[in-house]
Amino acid sequence: MRISELQTPALLVDVHDLDHNLATMARALPGPRLRPHVKAHKCTELARRQAAAGHRSFTCATIREVEGMAAAGLGEDLLLANEVLDARRLGALADTARVTVAVDSAETVAAAAAGGVGEVLVDVEVGLPRCGCAPEDAGRVADLARSKGLTVRGVMGYEGHLMLLADRAERARLTAESMARLARAAADVGGDVVSAGGTGTYADNTVATEIQAGSYALMDTAYGAVGLPFRPALTVLATVVSASSPSSDIQPPWVVADVGLKSLGMDHGNPTVPGATVWFCSDEHTTMSFVQAGAQPDEPRSVRVGDRVRVLPAHVDPTVALHERMHVVDGDEVVETWPVDLRGW
Repeated sequence: MRISELQTPALLVDVHDLDHNLATMARALPGPRLRPHVKAHKCTELARRQAAAGHRSFTCATIREVEGMAAAGLGEDLLLANEVLDARRLGALADTARVTVAVDSAETVAAAAAGGVGEVLVDVEVGLPRCGCAPEDAGRVADLARSKGLTVRGVMGYEGHLMLLADRAERARLTAESMARLARAAADVGGDVVSAGGTGTYADNTVATEIQAGSYALMDTAYGAVGLPFRPALTVLATVVSASSPSSDIQPPWVVADVGLKSLGMDHGNPTVPGATVWFCSDEHTTMSFVQAGAQPDEPRSVRVGDRVRVLPAHVDPTVALHERMHVVDGDEVVETWPVDLRGW
């Protein structure tokens, strides 16, 4: 199949850029130093490529992701890096996968024990005001977990508020501060695992024993602005479905493509279209202008109705979750199609 035969909008993954990203991260964080986060791509076929690069343990964000990874034979060491209050579906995987769940309170410890999950990490708040107990409470949570018969493997923390800081030195300094909080908690909790980090801080986090990076595999424009050595492997293919008529009005001519809010993650802002200025996104449309600064309104534009354009999302994780499949491409050829089979909860 050729790209031109795909119905749009369609997720495209450039095979060469994907291979570059996987190999680059494998060199930086070999083997167990990386615990790839599957929330970024929600695709077991892509996870198989990460496993082939030497990364056999994985981070998950939802119970559905844990179940899907286990069913795909990728359950050697799965961490659900979120708290849950009903862990029965996780406990049911005990015979087919090693599952660890994050806990940060008496309630989540009780849920893990009642659900039959045998291993936990104590989740510690390290500066992002989201989940996690205070560092000074981590030892108490660990003691409670052990009293319930749970094995405490160590701690985790997520410095997510630092991932997109553009200043590398400032990012490294603040990461060190966050990890000092986690290290204090780790000393009280015990265990071998200190799990933290992400794509934005993977090279700056020297405390964590494993890094939970995920976006590096596909990338997006938000991370692309941070100066990381990974390439934008994922784009959304769209078709230009409408175009304004050139005129002498103040507003320049525009075109409309069939990709919008329902096929793009928008929490990090508008997508990017090479050569165009994106004006806004609607439910099913992106309106943009290809007129360059200084051009006359009646100059011919290079993009017309029926043309295909590549749209780069600002946030890859929610973009992928909106699609049922991704097409792996080499030039204009579709070489494989992978289901986004970890969607849902």
